[in-house]
Amino acid sequence: MTTTWRHLPAPAREIAVSAAEAVAAAQEQNVQAYDEAVARLATAERAGLVLGAVVRLLLEESHPDGLDGDDVRGVLERSVRGAAGWRPDVDPHVLLVLLAGALGVYDPDGDESPPGPPALAAHAPLLVADLLTVTGRPLDGYLTAAFAEIARAERQD
Repeated sequence: MTTTWRHLPAPAREIAVSAAEAVAAAQEQNVQAYDEAVARLATAERAGLVLGAVVRLLLEESHPDGLDGDDVRGVLERSVRGAAGWRPDVDPHVLLVLLAGALGVYDPDGDESPPGPPALAAHAPLLVADLLTVTGRPLDGYLTAAFAEIARAERQD
Protein backbone atom coordinates (compact mmCIF):
# COMPACT_ATOMS: atom_id res chain seq x y z
CA MET A 1 0.00 0.00 0.00
CA THR A 2 1.32 3.41 -0.89
CA THR A 3 1.81 6.05 1.80
CA THR A 4 -0.57 8.40 -0.01
CA TRP A 5 -3.44 6.20 1.16
CA ARG A 6 -2.55 6.28 4.86
CA HIS A 7 -4.59 9.42 5.46
CA LEU A 8 -7.74 7.86 4.03
CA PRO A 9 -10.49 6.52 6.27
CA ALA A 10 -10.45 2.77 6.86
CA PRO A 11 -13.21 1.97 4.30
CA ALA A 12 -11.30 3.81 1.56
CA ARG A 13 -8.05 2.09 2.51
CA GLU A 14 -9.83 -1.27 2.28
CA ILE A 15 -11.03 -0.42 -1.23
CA ALA A 16 -7.51 0.60 -2.23
CA VAL A 17 -5.92 -2.54 -0.80
CA SER A 18 -8.58 -4.88 -2.21
CA ALA A 19 -8.44 -3.23 -5.63
CA ALA A 20 -4.64 -3.40 -5.71
CA GLU A 21 -4.71 -7.06 -4.71
CA ALA A 22 -7.40 -7.91 -7.28
CA VAL A 23 -5.56 -6.13 -10.09
CA ALA A 24 -2.27 -7.79 -9.14
CA ALA A 25 -4.01 -11.18 -9.07
CA ALA A 26 -5.51 -10.46 -12.50
CA GLN A 27 -2.10 -9.54 -13.87
CA GLU A 28 -0.70 -12.79 -12.45
CA GLN A 29 -3.83 -14.76 -13.45
CA ASN A 30 -4.07 -16.06 -9.89
CA VAL A 31 -7.65 -17.33 -9.57
CA GLN A 32 -7.69 -17.87 -5.81
CA ALA A 33 -6.15 -14.49 -4.92
CA TYR A 34 -8.44 -12.79 -7.43
CA ASP A 35 -11.58 -14.37 -6.01
CA GLU A 36 -10.58 -13.42 -2.45
CA ALA A 37 -9.85 -9.79 -3.34
CA VAL A 38 -13.00 -9.49 -5.46
CA ALA A 39 -15.12 -10.85 -2.61
CA ARG A 40 -13.88 -7.98 -0.43
CA LEU A 41 -14.43 -5.45 -3.22
CA ALA A 42 -17.99 -6.65 -3.74
CA THR A 43 -18.88 -5.82 -0.14
CA ALA A 44 -17.00 -2.51 0.04
CA GLU A 45 -19.33 0.43 -0.24
CA ARG A 46 -18.30 2.82 -3.03
CA ALA A 47 -15.72 0.44 -4.53
CA GLY A 48 -17.53 0.82 -7.85
CA LEU A 49 -17.16 4.58 -7.72
CA VAL A 50 -13.42 4.31 -7.10
CA LEU A 51 -12.83 1.66 -9.76
CA GLY A 52 -14.98 3.58 -12.24
CA ALA A 53 -12.81 6.65 -11.67
CA VAL A 54 -9.67 4.54 -12.16
CA VAL A 55 -11.03 3.14 -15.44
CA ARG A 56 -11.90 6.65 -16.66
CA LEU A 57 -8.42 7.93 -15.80
CA LEU A 58 -6.81 5.00 -17.60
CA LEU A 59 -9.01 5.53 -20.66
CA GLU A 60 -8.18 9.23 -20.73
CA GLU A 61 -4.47 8.53 -20.54
CA SER A 62 -4.47 5.74 -23.09
CA HIS A 63 -6.69 7.72 -25.51
CA PRO A 64 -5.70 11.38 -25.08
CA ASP A 65 -7.59 12.42 -28.22
CA GLY A 66 -10.81 10.80 -26.99
CA LEU A 67 -12.48 7.48 -27.69
CA ASP A 68 -14.67 6.53 -30.59
CA GLY A 69 -16.70 3.37 -31.08
CA ASP A 70 -13.75 1.50 -32.57
CA ASP A 71 -11.60 2.38 -29.56
CA VAL A 72 -14.24 1.14 -27.13
CA ARG A 73 -14.68 -2.05 -29.17
CA GLY A 74 -10.90 -2.56 -29.17
CA VAL A 75 -10.63 -2.14 -25.39
CA LEU A 76 -13.57 -4.49 -24.88
CA GLU A 77 -12.21 -7.17 -27.22
CA ARG A 78 -8.70 -6.98 -25.75
CA SER A 79 -10.03 -7.18 -22.19
CA VAL A 80 -12.26 -10.15 -22.92
CA ARG A 81 -9.53 -12.03 -24.79
CA GLY A 82 -7.00 -11.32 -22.06
CA ALA A 83 -9.26 -12.60 -19.30
CA ALA A 84 -11.02 -15.49 -21.06
CA GLY A 85 -8.05 -17.84 -20.81
CA TRP A 86 -8.08 -17.86 -17.03
CA ARG A 87 -11.56 -16.45 -16.28
CA PRO A 88 -13.96 -18.41 -18.49
CA ASP A 89 -16.84 -16.65 -16.71
CA VAL A 90 -15.82 -13.24 -18.10
CA ASP A 91 -18.93 -11.46 -19.37
CA PRO A 92 -18.42 -8.97 -22.24
CA HIS A 93 -21.68 -7.23 -21.32
CA VAL A 94 -20.44 -6.47 -17.82
CA LEU A 95 -17.15 -5.10 -19.19
CA LEU A 96 -19.11 -2.94 -21.64
CA VAL A 97 -21.25 -1.62 -18.79
CA LEU A 98 -18.07 -0.75 -16.88
CA LEU A 99 -16.63 1.06 -19.89
CA ALA A 100 -19.86 2.95 -20.57
CA GLY A 101 -20.24 3.81 -16.89
CA ALA A 102 -16.69 5.15 -16.68
CA LEU A 103 -17.40 7.29 -19.74
CA GLY A 104 -20.66 8.54 -18.25
CA VAL A 105 -22.87 7.11 -20.99
CA TYR A 106 -24.42 4.07 -19.29
CA ASP A 107 -28.16 4.17 -18.62
CA PRO A 108 -29.16 1.28 -16.33
CA ASP A 109 -32.84 1.96 -17.07
CA GLY A 110 -32.22 1.09 -20.71
CA ASP A 111 -30.46 -2.16 -19.85
CA GLU A 112 -32.71 -5.23 -19.74
CA SER A 113 -30.30 -7.05 -17.44
CA PRO A 114 -28.07 -4.57 -15.63
CA PRO A 115 -25.25 -6.31 -13.78
CA GLY A 116 -25.28 -6.14 -10.01
CA PRO A 117 -22.46 -5.01 -7.73
CA PRO A 118 -20.91 -8.50 -7.41
CA ALA A 119 -20.61 -8.86 -11.20
CA LEU A 120 -19.20 -5.35 -11.52
CA ALA A 121 -16.68 -6.02 -8.75
CA ALA A 122 -15.69 -9.29 -10.42
CA HIS A 123 -15.00 -7.59 -13.75
CA ALA A 124 -13.64 -4.13 -12.93
CA PRO A 125 -10.17 -5.39 -11.90
CA LEU A 126 -9.96 -7.32 -15.18
CA LEU A 127 -10.58 -4.13 -17.10
CA VAL A 128 -8.15 -2.14 -14.97
CA ALA A 129 -5.43 -4.78 -15.36
CA ASP A 130 -5.87 -4.72 -19.12
CA LEU A 131 -5.77 -0.93 -19.33
CA LEU A 132 -2.65 -0.84 -17.17
CA THR A 133 -0.84 -2.91 -19.80
CA VAL A 134 -1.47 -0.05 -22.25
CA THR A 135 -0.24 2.74 -19.98
CA GLY A 136 2.65 0.74 -18.55
CA ARG A 137 2.27 2.49 -15.22
CA PRO A 138 1.46 1.09 -11.78
CA LEU A 139 -2.03 1.21 -10.31
CA ASP A 140 -1.05 3.29 -7.26
CA GLY A 141 -1.04 6.63 -9.06
CA TYR A 142 -4.44 6.03 -10.60
CA LEU A 143 -5.96 5.02 -7.28
CA THR A 144 -4.51 8.09 -5.61
CA ALA A 145 -5.88 10.33 -8.38
CA ALA A 146 -9.29 8.63 -8.22
CA PHE A 147 -9.58 9.19 -4.46
CA ALA A 148 -8.49 12.81 -4.89
CA GLU A 149 -11.12 13.40 -7.60
CA ILE A 150 -13.84 11.82 -5.52
CA ALA A 151 -12.89 13.88 -2.47
CA ARG A 152 -12.82 17.06 -4.56
CA ALA A 153 -16.27 16.30 -6.02
CA GLU A 154 -17.69 15.62 -2.57
CA ARG A 155 -16.34 18.88 -1.20
CA GLN A 156 -18.01 20.76 -4.06
CA ASP A 157 -21.39 19.10 -3.42
